[in-house]
Amino acid sequence: MAGIRVSMEVGSEGVAVITMSNPPVNALHPTIIAGLKEKYTEAMNRDDVKAIVLTGDVGKFSGGFDINVFAEIHKTGDLSRLPDVSVELVVNTIEDAKKPSVAAIQGLALGGGLELAMGCHARISTPEAQLGLPELTLGVIPGFGGTQRLPRLVGLSKALEMMLLSKSIRAKEGKEYGLIDAIVPPEELIKISRLWALEIAERCKPWISSLHRTDRLGSLAEAREILKAARQQAKRIAPNMPQHQVCLDAIEEGVVRGGYAGVLKEAKVFKELVLSSTAKGLVHVFFAQRATSKVPNVTDVGLRPRQIKRVAVIGGGLMGSGIATALILNNISVLLKEIDSKFLQKGLKTIEANLEGLVKKGSLTPDKMNKALSLLRGVLDYSEFKHVDMVIEAVIENVSLKQSIFSDIEKFCPPTCILATNTSTIDLNIVGEKTHSQDRILGAHFFSPAHVMPLLEIVRTEKTSPQVIFDLMTVGKTIKKVPVVVGNCTGFAVNRTFFPYSQSASMLVHLGVDVFRVDRVISNFGMPLGPFQLQDLAGYGVYFAVGEIYDSAFRGRTFQSDLVKLLAENGRNGKSNGKGFYIYEKGSKPKPDPSIQAIVEESRRRANIMPGGKPIIVSDQEILEMVFFPVVNEACRVMDERVVVRASDLDIASVLGMGFPRYRGGIVFWADTVGAGYIYSRLKKWAEIYGGFFKPSSYLEERANKGLPLSMLDMSPLEASRSRM
Repeated sequence: MAGIRVSMEVGSEGVAVITMSNPPVNALHPTIIAGLKEKYTEAMNRDDVKAIVLTGDVGKFSGGFDINVFAEIHKTGDLSRLPDVSVELVVNTIEDAKKPSVAAIQGLALGGGLELAMGCHARISTPEAQLGLPELTLGVIPGFGGTQRLPRLVGLSKALEMMLLSKSIRAKEGKEYGLIDAIVPPEELIKISRLWALEIAERCKPWISSLHRTDRLGSLAEAREILKAARQQAKRIAPNMPQHQVCLDAIEEGVVRGGYAGVLKEAKVFKELVLSSTAKGLVHVFFAQRATSKVPNVTDVGLRPRQIKRVAVIGGGLMGSGIATALILNNISVLLKEIDSKFLQKGLKTIEANLEGLVKKGSLTPDKMNKALSLLRGVLDYSEFKHVDMVIEAVIENVSLKQSIFSDIEKFCPPTCILATNTSTIDLNIVGEKTHSQDRILGAHFFSPAHVMPLLEIVRTEKTSPQVIFDLMTVGKTIKKVPVVVGNCTGFAVNRTFFPYSQSASMLVHLGVDVFRVDRVISNFGMPLGPFQLQDLAGYGVYFAVGEIYDSAFRGRTFQSDLVKLLAENGRNGKSNGKGFYIYEKGSKPKPDPSIQAIVEESRRRANIMPGGKPIIVSDQEILEMVFFPVVNEACRVMDERVVVRASDLDIASVLGMGFPRYRGGIVFWADTVGAGYIYSRLKKWAEIYGGFFKPSSYLEERANKGLPLSMLDMSPLEASRSRM
């Protein structure tokens, strides 16, 4: 394939330098694997070659196995596309060869890249190189011997930390742990690696096969204790995913029966995991995130991003302060505007507290915090807005207030300034109704806390210019967000899709199901919080602000009750005042509050929806379906209305914005694993019993009747035939 190659150059001293080239990160495509086998065979057969240096092109060693191969296998189920790397290449061709190999590492050696390097007899690296085995994030385990060699090089505890947490390290730390043999400047990397390889060949340096080492493993009893603790940790951090325990199985096999037995076990279970539902979901999310950077008529029309150096943020509350934090952390100057000095000082202090929190966690140095704060200024009027490149309005969800602000900023800002709103629900055409600048108005919907959550929902109207969208996408990437471009409607893509989430949970409670049981079922499915604990966290103000908007926009398919109103009247406002559905005490986990039962009963009495006045009897699976199938149904409407460019945009948005389990692939991908026919039949049955809230959409009904996946937005004959291939 063009641009994918392995080359070999033999020096006069007898060292062959084998170079992998597959830009941008020298991914181990099957062509690279085949090329390595070919060049190694040639080097072994040549009398003028005494030793080998293995390296990567363009300043990088290798970013690991080509994930596109996983995606192809998931489509076809054909495991024969996986080349034999672990035994045939790493063990037989490299590690057990009659000539030594030295890995010359620069830039990065991740996944299969690091596994190749560990198969060599020494590793020389530049100081900045990133080293790691992140395979578990894709639902698999290191499959080229990593589960065996890493513990033998760095010790069992450090190896487990790197693998189970997918934690990478720099080469300097790698040298301290024994993973790297020497740190050298980039300009001397190949020269010193050649000398090192030659000295191994001449027996001036030790010829070490890492698979045969046992000195870093400790005693069998110690190893078993460490593995036991790791299994308990894995149950806590990944209760619904198999790859963590399987990884530990492979490591234990090698500890007990020897490195080569471990390699064989690893290779077997690696292939099994490649076809697991977890791997399919995680690989799908990986590609879904990549796909968000392609937006028709925006990213494919030759636009260049304009520089956005100075941004004004209007509103210093929770969202505004979080947005300002994200911007100054990434070298963008911010003017924070508030209505009076009291609110302004509160906003500035919140931003400072956000940064201090990052310093305490160790993810920000005090120097970088001070630099970020130097980019922040507070203002009480619009006089300095004449110098800004973008404005982000982040005030409360009040239509007339937002309209007034947009009328004002249009007068004070330069004519090229981007005018963005952080509204989470209000139609942008209404927000910009009183302006003459609708081509530069768009939504910049951050998720709370804005300096932490990775999703940025970019909302465009029919009038928003492609340049403005492209510029905001660029800003999003600059501040380390994943920008997803969506269409304009009430709630946009994420909140629109998930508005039935809390409402269906509430309906279940009013049908007689226990509040805390609903939360428990949803948490066990993999959501970070159940719907009622999420309401506590968001605060009830959000519920009151958006409830009427959704009820008005989606009349006939919403469920409203007095439950949250009754909680508020009882002096509860969720986590913010320490009591809601749960009790919140500093330093301890939220505790279900049984005393809300009287409030729940009163709300049930008012709603009066229990069939025959008696609580329904449902299984945990039915609870799960009654909460999520209405969400899937609304996702179908969102896709039908072309609010999203592609179905996978909803998948990545649901994962990054709502915490939908990554390993389930996102809301639409998960729904397709369940099946449109089954979801449709359940919703239809519930609609007959409980009313219009559950009524299946025409999009869902059509795909259920035709046996097509929900992710297929276009149902033209050509597209339909392609999808079945």
